[in-house]
Amino acid sequence: TSGIMNATTVKGLNGSERCPRDTRMTQLVFPVLYTSIFCMGILMNTLALWVFIHIPSSSTFIVYLKNTLVADLIMTFMLPFKILSDLNPGLWQLRGFVCRFSAVVFYETMYVGIMLLGLIAFDRFLKIIRPFGKFFVQKPAFAKAISALIWLLLFLISLPNMILSNKEATPLSVKKCASLKSSAGLVWHQVVSDISQFIFWAVFVLMLLFYVVIAKKVYDSYRKSKSQHSRSKKKLEGKVFVVVAVFFVCFAPLHFAKVPYTHSQINNKTDCRLQHQLFIAKETTLFLAATNICMDPLIYVFLCKKFMERLPGMSRRKTTASSQENHSTQTYNPKLS
Repeated sequence: TSGIMNATTVKGLNGSERCPRDTRMTQLVFPVLYTSIFCMGILMNTLALWVFIHIPSSSTFIVYLKNTLVADLIMTFMLPFKILSDLNPGLWQLRGFVCRFSAVVFYETMYVGIMLLGLIAFDRFLKIIRPFGKFFVQKPAFAKAISALIWLLLFLISLPNMILSNKEATPLSVKKCASLKSSAGLVWHQVVSDISQFIFWAVFVLMLLFYVVIAKKVYDSYRKSKSQHSRSKKKLEGKVFVVVAVFFVCFAPLHFAKVPYTHSQINNKTDCRLQHQLFIAKETTLFLAATNICMDPLIYVFLCKKFMERLPGMSRRKTTASSQENHSTQTYNPKLS
């Protein structure tokens, strides 16, 4: 029967076997989906890396985009470990490596990316509110310092999750990563989950506030302008909101699903059927979060003028389009870097 159902038995945190888990989704569907975004992510981000190597870090915006690219590349390189361990549960040593290291690194860099998206939104906000301002937060040195601080902070938060996953890995225990954690590791896991939720929702609220002001500025600018380029107006408004769109589509579903899932991991009394449903919800929304490695390049394309200028094959199109766009960009242009 277990062969037909393709189910595995998960060992509870108290050491007893409980909660059969149907693994058809994680062994068949998700590996295919992750493989597709891995291939696209490698292609898009290596191209972006080639472009950004040729762009000097002369603005805060470029610094944040380069750090975002590094985070996306690290997330991309962590995906094969998850794909292989999900495809072949018999590789339990690899699954142990995923639980203790690669999954932790994936989450760490994901939250680095979330905070950087918040800084990108803040940078666009300042560019529009004070386009000629010289605040210290608008200097590349500040962007480099705050980016380094974010990387250090997330590393220090994540490191105990690796160290405290110190229980012996066995073919049974690795089926549930929480089973590898000590009691202190479970407590820290909950702390990290709470910190992660705070980071996401703080960035989300601030981003919405920034873009409410940006939207008002865009609207007022075009209402006062004599320009009749309605098509350009619609394009511009879409570009301004690409950061919010990427942020919400990729990360909001995961953070709605993570709270009950983390609780089910730590609370051994959670109903088995509910625990499995929460697991599928977490895996589905985690996949959406992973698609961020393919979504961030949209920000480079739509909002970074220097990126488009360096992109192979775009220089010719740029010269033919520049004369047509010149009039509208003189009145207002949030695509400033």
